[in-house]
Amino acid sequence: MMRADRSWLARVQSLVALTLMVVLMSLLSDRFLTAENGLNILRQISVNLCLSLGMTLIILSGGIDLSVGAVLALAGAVAARLLKEGLPLPMFDVLLQFTVSGAILAGLTVGLMLGWFNGLVITRFRLPPFVATLGTLSIARGLTMLWTGGYPITGLGPAFGFLGTGLWLGIPMPVWICAVLVAVFAVVTRRTAFGRYLYAVGGNERAAVLTGLEVDRIKRRVYTLGGGLAGVAGLMVTARLDSAQPNAGLGYELDSIAAVVIGGTSLSGGRGSVMGTVLGCLIIGVLNNGLFLLNVSPFWQQVIKGLVILAAVALDRLNPRNAEAGR
Repeated sequence: MMRADRSWLARVQSLVALTLMVVLMSLLSDRFLTAENGLNILRQISVNLCLSLGMTLIILSGGIDLSVGAVLALAGAVAARLLKEGLPLPMFDVLLQFTVSGAILAGLTVGLMLGWFNGLVITRFRLPPFVATLGTLSIARGLTMLWTGGYPITGLGPAFGFLGTGLWLGIPMPVWICAVLVAVFAVVTRRTAFGRYLYAVGGNERAAVLTGLEVDRIKRRVYTLGGGLAGVAGLMVTARLDSAQPNAGLGYELDSIAAVVIGGTSLSGGRGSVMGTVLGCLIIGVLNNGLFLLNVSPFWQQVIKGLVILAAVALDRLNPRNAEAGR
């Protein structure tokens, strides 16, 4: 009976935590529970949610990706520079000019390629995901500095900026983008063969190999998707700021991992959901927004966020099945 109660608690803990947090913040600040602030929270979490969707897939497979913040920066910088300056080919005395669509496609391609590189290194050379993605983080940061010369790339125009600041039916475009991505990956993880394989690999990789699953191919696809979603996040950040910052995305990988864990996805792999990650991002967003409205010091905000993450991991370990998997 106690085991069943703990399993039920693990499924609803994120929703309960979010509900309690919303009620508490509403009582403490009359500016919190407004339509304008609600849209502001959704806009603020959009980048982290995009990264966290990819991180969810990766953690479900039993991996981790520390490079998503650096991939975000490089994808945004590549798109910005190609859009503003084009791509010179001195050998042919040609300057390739890029449309907004072309620049967006280039940024997405950068994200997908770096994600694929992560998957290749992990599966081909058997490096631990922590080490492999830490190396990619350094590579992507260095390439971003080389590409930008260490200076921001600004003045990208309203057409590109619409991706980050535009409205459609009164809803910010980043929110629409994330809503579509959430719907797509919720279906992918729960209603497709790839989703079932993903849970199988994360739950017990050895058993997945014995049943004939192509585990290495599944992992490469997962990391490629994670890199692509980091590319989308990089485009949204760059468009919202109308600037590609060389140091964009610093620390974003920690926020995305935190959202995934708070949302109930087990760091052991094989257990979790896309909707849980959405709740995790909302919890972090509501917490940040509420503490800001209450004029809490940014330093204390970091402390409180850290305590919330520790509590989420502790609850994850209280789940009998997760505790058993971690032994």
